[in-house]
Amino acid sequence: MEVGTYEAKTHLPKLLERVRRGERITITRRGKPIAELRPVANMDRNALREALARLDESRARLRARGVRISKEEVLSAIREGRR
Repeated sequence: MEVGTYEAKTHLPKLLERVRRGERITITRRGKPIAELRPVANMDRNALREALARLDESRARLRARGVRISKEEVLSAIREGRR
């Protein structure tokens, strides 16, 4: 399911209830995805593989722009709450 930022703000309690029941909700701004609401769960191996693949893709895009960053630097930034 996709919702815009205004709808997400206006209907957050209802959306969180849907997420609690297992649904994933993508929040968009001007039609572009900016966030995802999903249930908190233990990451299984497939989810971990997918997350690492996304990390590698992001690092490849950065490398293409001349930015070098290690996985450890990314993980450290995530732990610190940086983007």
